[in-house]
Amino acid sequence: MSAQYPLMEHFYTVQGEGANSGTAAYFLRLGGCDVGCVWCDVKDSWEADKHPKVSVDEMVDFAQKAGAASVVITGGEPAMYDLTELTTALKNAGMAVWIETSGAHPITGNFDWIVLSPKKFKKPVESAFALADELKIVVYHKSDIPWAEELAQKVRPDCRLYLQPEWSREKEMSELIVDFVKKNPQWRISLQTHKFLNIP
Repeated sequence: MSAQYPLMEHFYTVQGEGANSGTAAYFLRLGGCDVGCVWCDVKDSWEADKHPKVSVDEMVDFAQKAGAASVVITGGEPAMYDLTELTTALKNAGMAVWIETSGAHPITGNFDWIVLSPKKFKKPVESAFALADELKIVVYHKSDIPWAEELAQKVRPDCRLYLQPEWSREKEMSELIVDFVKKNPQWRISLQTHKFLNIP
């Protein structure tokens, strides 16, 4: 019998943000999070016990039936779990596997793309920085930009760097972010395009 994980929701959509924005992907949102961002838009994901345990075989089946070429494992905080069995099964089924994590726990599993989106509420473990393909900092306050610069010193030289305005503060933060990126062209801007398109 395959391993089980608390699954809050799953759906086939288009990745809305970061380097893979605009790419079709199947989302597996795992329940459970101990980071507790005040502006989190999926607070229902925080308590793992609220969500049904679903087997690896079932999750692979969901993605295969949708015809997905890529799968995003997100949360909650998915790195709370050992994802080796889930990611191996998805890869064996021929799918690319991505993760979105705060890095608050060591990252386990076999991934094609790792998005590290650290939060001040619970800082990432040091091992997460070397694994990150993409560093994405959500900008809620202007102090998040110098913090992002500090974190960028820890990732690999080929890691892509993104600043993303927090949705409820987009108007206030966007001008600051644009000015910063113009002066620091190694950084890019990420927007939550799925919210503009009104898709999950």
